[in-house]
Amino acid sequence: MTNKWLAIYSRPRWEKKVNQLLLEKGFESYCPLNKVRRKWSDRVKVVEEPLFKSYVFVKVSEEDRTAVRMTPGVINFVYWEGRPAVIKEKEINAIKRFLNEHENVEVQALDLKVRQRVKITTGPLMDQEGEVLSLRRKAVKVAIDSLGYVLVAYIDRSKLTSARPD
Repeated sequence: MTNKWLAIYSRPRWEKKVNQLLLEKGFESYCPLNKVRRKWSDRVKVVEEPLFKSYVFVKVSEEDRTAVRMTPGVINFVYWEGRPAVIKEKEINAIKRFLNEHENVEVQALDLKVRQRVKITTGPLMDQEGEVLSLRRKAVKVAIDSLGYVLVAYIDRSKLTSARPD
């Protein structure tokens, strides 16, 4: 069985600890860290904060999922259509490359409009494009039109960016 990158939910503010515990168990784990300048009264320091709150990525086989789930601080895998959401290797590498090249990365919300083309920036639907069907305060109803089907998902505004027409 091949190992696949899966996203897991961690307890709030446990991302680094969960990543360390998974590494200690021998799993390939990745917690994207953002370098951020923090100012105290007596100094300025660069600290590393998780880019995605409560998310850690782990490359694991189906047989090892229980061992991952039993790790302290792990709540569960992120599920999509009843199965653990698989993250592509190239997407993990793109996040690593981006964070190596940039500091103070922000995950920003967009001013969205109905019928606007959008691209999903994080989560199991990362890099998928779709059209905004309706807007709510925090979630956006997006039609994802890959594979000749239209999947409709409610997606947090912070996980969308404008898609430029080809």
